[in-house]
Amino acid sequence: MPTSAQIPNSPLQGNLFSALRGGFPSDLDGVAVETDTGLNYSWRDLERASAMLANLLVSLQLPAGARLAAQVDKSVEAMLLYLATLRAGLVFLPLNTAYQSAEMAYFIANAEPAVVVCTGKNFGWVSKIAFKAGVAHVFTLNDDRTGSLLQRATHCADQQAVVLRAADELAAILYTSGTTGRSKGAMLTHGNLLSNAQVLKTCWGWRSPQAGGDVLIHALPIFHVHGLFVALHGALLNGSKMIWLNRFEPRLVLQAMPRATVFMGVPTLYVRLLAEPELNAQAVRHMRLFVAGSAPLLLETFAQWQRQTGHTIVERYGMSETIMLTSNPYFASEGERRGGTVGRPLPGVRLRVVDEAGHPLPVDQIGSIEVAGPNVFKGYWRMPEKTAEEFSADGFFKTGDVGRIDATGYVTIVGRSKDLIISGGYNVYPAEIEAYINELPGVAESAVIGVAHADFGEVGLALVIAKPGAAPEPAHILASLKAKLANFKVPKQCLLVPELPRNAMGKVQKNLLRDQYGGL
Repeated sequence: MPTSAQIPNSPLQGNLFSALRGGFPSDLDGVAVETDTGLNYSWRDLERASAMLANLLVSLQLPAGARLAAQVDKSVEAMLLYLATLRAGLVFLPLNTAYQSAEMAYFIANAEPAVVVCTGKNFGWVSKIAFKAGVAHVFTLNDDRTGSLLQRATHCADQQAVVLRAADELAAILYTSGTTGRSKGAMLTHGNLLSNAQVLKTCWGWRSPQAGGDVLIHALPIFHVHGLFVALHGALLNGSKMIWLNRFEPRLVLQAMPRATVFMGVPTLYVRLLAEPELNAQAVRHMRLFVAGSAPLLLETFAQWQRQTGHTIVERYGMSETIMLTSNPYFASEGERRGGTVGRPLPGVRLRVVDEAGHPLPVDQIGSIEVAGPNVFKGYWRMPEKTAEEFSADGFFKTGDVGRIDATGYVTIVGRSKDLIISGGYNVYPAEIEAYINELPGVAESAVIGVAHADFGEVGLALVIAKPGAAPEPAHILASLKAKLANFKVPKQCLLVPELPRNAMGKVQKNLLRDQYGGL
């Protein structure tokens, strides 16, 4: 695994926040964030507000390495909370706003955060879980600039000395569900995040304010890698203005494009934009870069975007454990942008395809993808055995994805060895869903697979075997799941089946199920 000495580009001074702050333009009174509510934030506002929030966190006198868990709606203040957590030298734990009580109870028990921040409407049940788990501080933060967190921070000074953190110290923990058992917390360091942001700044040609400047349309959630690290870090490190949308609305994105140059989205967002009659070459004439990721981009969507706008989307590939790994070229001199591929490994990233024994495979041979580099995470939170299992003897991380590399270095992802379902850009792990289904009355066993969906790319299909003499209702099974899990995890359909195909070892053969039900 990488050390700070292996991290390329400029050294880390202070911590990740210091590097992001170093990208702010010299004119701090210029607009940094333009919101969809008509409110503008200057760069000075970001500096002062994050300092006040950081001073509040420092005043709590938390131990080094303390975690802050945030399950809040997207807002500029939620972004400021992330920056303040970095400034205060704490570890940020972003949680999907769709998570329900069972999931939140697990995350809080496992991460043992010292601080939990939630929305006001969820304070009752979230605080109950948090206090029961021994959390000392629970604050609220809403997307309308209200909540106890901001009320407390108004009494704090607006200047703050950034708490020093080394490149190999933790900056964030991102929970990513496993194929067996419960979610795993991927530990990302200040150096991991900074090295990746610096590489993407160069590879995607971010233009400095002095060279005309880029403007980012930020329409992604900020509880996972794409919106929080790739988009947000890119804009801040480059000193670029953001047009901030708390929620993705195709109409608002189109309205923003004449004032913007960069847009990042999951494939679902591109599908929905393509459905807008106003989307054409004239509507995107000021845009420079469209980036897609977090789920496979269908060739049909890739080609239709070219026809309708005259732009070619840059598709890239990354994971919670590694941030970005590969990207199609931005600069024409570096090659074409190929639909159906995720481009070449980024500078500093070593990527290989290996067979079952871990031996590198030749060009165009399909195998397991392994990676190494300064962006690769430190390991799984409090899971040393699992961490060791997921790294090869020579330090490569086993991604669990299956793919191939062609003679020109382009990587194509052909499948996922761990049966991961990516629905609308969100990771859904069948084993987690199956565990909940199997606990329901009348259920003997279940299998969840992914099937193609025109809008979300993939959705879950639950196949359930009933216990002898029982007849569980598919509708009731789905309703039970909706009460316990985030909606994106809930299968879109449930079918009762008499049996599940198995191999000689008794393992369910999901490849056969996908062949049988893939046309649904």
